[in-house]
Amino acid sequence: MVGENVRYSDADLAEFKVLILAKIEKAQADLELIKSAYMNDLNNGTDDTSPTFKAFEEGSETMSKEANSQLAIRQEKFIRDLKNALIRIQNKTYGICKVTGKLINKERLKLVPHATMSIEAKNQQR
Repeated sequence: MVGENVRYSDADLAEFKVLILAKIEKAQADLELIKSAYMNDLNNGTDDTSPTFKAFEEGSETMSKEANSQLAIRQEKFIRDLKNALIRIQNKTYGICKVTGKLINKERLKLVPHATMSIEAKNQQR
């Protein structure tokens, strides 16, 4: 084939699929941890032992709930992006830059498997 590849080979796509499935599994486990920390409040039943610091604790508790909520939202988006990458693998459009139409560098995809743009296109956005 002369010129640039139009898409990654089926073998490459299968390799990326394994990588992405592993990342989804880990991301979902992480999300469960974040959610359980959020639900449990990490309360050890010491509410009545130190009333002096109660106001400080409530403030930090609120902050950590907000931080956990933000983490959970980011994690859910990450999982959604990874699942979208699986759809692109199925459609054999995975790894093709949505801006330039060229193949995204393999090393970039290994580091950021849900990438939809090449570094070149990403830099043009700035």
